[in-house]
Amino acid sequence: MTAYDRSRAFIYRNARPLDLARWRYAFEDGPREDVLTALAAYQNADGGFGHALEADCWNPDSSPIQTWKATEILGEIGMDEPGHPVVRGILRYLASGADFDGHLWPKYVPGNNDHPGAPWWRFDPEQTSDYNPTAALAGFILRFADRESGLYALGCRIAREACAHLMQHPGQTAMHTIACYVQLYGDLQRAKADVGIDLPALAAQLSAEIGRLITRDVSVWAADYVCKPSLFITGKDSPFYAENRDVAEAECRFIERTQERDGTWAITWQWDAYPEAWAVSKNWWKSDVIIGNLRFLKAIQE
Repeated sequence: MTAYDRSRAFIYRNARPLDLARWRYAFEDGPREDVLTALAAYQNADGGFGHALEADCWNPDSSPIQTWKATEILGEIGMDEPGHPVVRGILRYLASGADFDGHLWPKYVPGNNDHPGAPWWRFDPEQTSDYNPTAALAGFILRFADRESGLYALGCRIAREACAHLMQHPGQTAMHTIACYVQLYGDLQRAKADVGIDLPALAAQLSAEIGRLITRDVSVWAADYVCKPSLFITGKDSPFYAENRDVAEAECRFIERTQERDGTWAITWQWDAYPEAWAVSKNWWKSDVIIGNLRFLKAIQE
């Protein structure tokens, strides 16, 4: 049995319907509509997402971070239809002002504390938020909102604020936040709209941040939760691929040699407060990691 076959067998035996649809779309010419149908099951009436779409957060109510996860999946399947009900719902949630403080959509919401989840998603009123997931959500707005709408104007303002903050605080932004900026940068390019952001300067700053953040000591990748190229680079057409080609190829070799016998890869994080829920989430994450790893291999090696 090949490495691909082992992973496929695990997916078909264990994956959530959403991740099975994502697998089939990525590797078996499965229909995009199946992904959208499964994704919509996590969408609430207000248009936001919950229900452990982000598998470390079991809050069923809408939250910015789970809604961001939906936008990531939409990007994965090449969604380009602003009129699709899932997209319209997200825009409605973002336009509503829910969970928004005028500048940021926070990573943490109080309702997270009422449900199982990882400690890093616990709400604490003393916590401060950064541009994770706000930068990515602003990019989604610029990509899909009506350009005559108040929401689009808001997206423009937030994107400018986010980029100004990044430029003013070089070397101080965490890896997942930079990934949100990479998503924003891609959406700005695809939107082809002048929103008052110097894209070459933004790309240069992101390049410097990515170079700083990637863990280049491959020996720690298997056991530690570290920053790998695939967090920022989706393929050879990525603007950040060429300068990180060697480490991206190293990640491909790492993926190939560290697959476990059941077709999965090690999950290098955990949460202890809810052991039964974590056991379920860990299994969900295995499917997500399989899809991410094999999509990365396909994009870099083909």
